[in-house]
Amino acid sequence: DLTPGATPSHFIHIAADSAAALEMKPADQRDFTRLVAETGALFGARHYRSYHFLLTLSDHVAHFGLEHHESSDDRQPERYLIDDDPLKLMALLLPHEMTHSWNGKYRRPAGLATVNFDQPMQGELLWVYEGLTDYLGVVLATRCGLWTNENFREDLALNAAKLDREPGRTWRPLADTAVAAQLLYLARPEGVSWRRSVDYYPEGDLIWLDVDTLIRQRSDGRRSLDDFCKAFCGGTSGPPRVVPYTLDDVVAALNQILPSDWHRFFQERVYTLEPRAPLAGIERGGWRLTYTNAVPDLLKTREGQDKITDLSFSLGFIVKEDGYITDVRPGSPADRAGVGASMKLLGVNSRRWTPEILRAAVRAATTNTAPIALLVENEDYFKTCEVDYHDGEKYPQLERDASRPDLLSAILAPRTP
Repeated sequence: DLTPGATPSHFIHIAADSAAALEMKPADQRDFTRLVAETGALFGARHYRSYHFLLTLSDHVAHFGLEHHESSDDRQPERYLIDDDPLKLMALLLPHEMTHSWNGKYRRPAGLATVNFDQPMQGELLWVYEGLTDYLGVVLATRCGLWTNENFREDLALNAAKLDREPGRTWRPLADTAVAAQLLYLARPEGVSWRRSVDYYPEGDLIWLDVDTLIRQRSDGRRSLDDFCKAFCGGTSGPPRVVPYTLDDVVAALNQILPSDWHRFFQERVYTLEPRAPLAGIERGGWRLTYTNAVPDLLKTREGQDKITDLSFSLGFIVKEDGYITDVRPGSPADRAGVGASMKLLGVNSRRWTPEILRAAVRAATTNTAPIALLVENEDYFKTCEVDYHDGEKYPQLERDASRPDLLSAILAPRTP
């Protein structure tokens, strides 16, 4: 029981592969309890009689989250509560799924509020259903203590840099990734940078941060996206019910908080081809996207958990520990050299490849003009690809812009004691 004696009540039910995996640290229980408090402060009302986190901790089930009005089905690896790394990487799941009780279940896009299984769902507004939820999920995870401000900034920088370099933006607007969600959810990783994925999740973070900082700036800090969430998703507490909405409803609610041309705002960012990611929220928030040669801690953790080496921002590809190359960004140095997705990396500069040897070769190339020689296997064929790249390791980060107020830190500040 996360909120003993409170109404409505909130429970976390855990089933795990081992007894040891069931043990929740007091600090984690405190943060999950704070999550409940922070959602109350954000939305101002609850649309359930009681709420249940149904947490499965197993290495033998699929790992995902599925939202319901009064519960969420949350599935994570066995050691989620034992080890720090899995919890850090997956700390967003429970905040995200709980947020759906308000945004997605109580308030739901009209195209997804179908009355029977014969009526096709229309997912065009998934950038609100999932995109806003994704943004609120990372904000709530930070406000309640599951994440630090630095975790938030590292995650935001990685998402922003990936989206900003995505060549698929030149042909597929964000809205189309929502319309094509049924196809993109289970698509293979090969070719994802050209095809695009379910980008309404991470790009939703950027768009709704843009909204949040714009409201804060133009209202001189008197209003924020929190006010929109309370007005649009709050209402009156009570049992579950569904209140559908359209884009016009979203725009009308935003205009109650801050009058602006919100239709044009979303048309430009969601429905129009835009070759660059919407970074205005980061910049207005007092930070800027830059690059460093140091691997961010969050990316190190992801690489360790997923057993990959991510050189997306330098050579232009991600490689698994067995050498399998999952995707190559079109136009990247590796792509120009002939490296392709589904190939297997065997050697680097005449040595058997390892993550350390590959990274060392990228660093060494900054001091000479020789290309980096990658020996790859493509089915029954072998070839050496000479990658002409000499700018060293590159990883995104957010750098403080002292000329602007730090709105990011204001957004992430807890709303409850």
